[in-house]
Amino acid sequence: MTLAVVLQVRADALCALLWQRAREPYSGAWSLPGGYLEPGLALDDSIRTQLARKVDVAELSWLEQLETVGDPGRHPAEWQLATAYLGLVPLGLDPALPADTGWHPVDRLPTPMAFDHEAIVLAGRERLRAKLSYTNIGFALAPGAFSISELSSIYTAALGYPVDPTNLRRVLERRGLLEATGERRSPGRGGGRPAAVYRFRSHDLAVTDPF
Repeated sequence: MTLAVVLQVRADALCALLWQRAREPYSGAWSLPGGYLEPGLALDDSIRTQLARKVDVAELSWLEQLETVGDPGRHPAEWQLATAYLGLVPLGLDPALPADTGWHPVDRLPTPMAFDHEAIVLAGRERLRAKLSYTNIGFALAPGAFSISELSSIYTAALGYPVDPTNLRRVLERRGLLEATGERRSPGRGGGRPAAVYRFRSHDLAVTDPF
């Protein structure tokens, strides 16, 4: 079967998309979206088809294979292999969800979760955090255009610690990841100078800080 850890920054928190099971095992527990392989479909196509029932696939800015789990005790009734994927949704998109599905902060996941899904969510978060340090995957969490302050809030939520806007801009500009749009945001009620607006140069994943 295939599962998806779909992550998005919402209200300054990194959140995972979960759905509530309506039958045993683990009836009433929250779990990752997914299901058994669709006949005739490859793994990637199968998870996209299953996610289409929970969230608009067009709103996924990134999808990659995360891990395969197969501990004999992960399912109480059968030996079940599962291939998990990591999917990302940009800030600001709010896809319509069915009543049994919702976003949950990764730092405050509901307990207990079904099967080994909590560990898989945390593995997805760690994969994202690692890639933020050496790739341009931030494009998949950010809207099309943003101020550096807005981008630092996204990185702060994803990484779990404060990210200084000035340092972030310096690092990303040194790696050649950002370009100015020429636009400026009006200052808020607190005043100050209008903020410059940026965007990522590319939405294709690239290693920008190789080991």
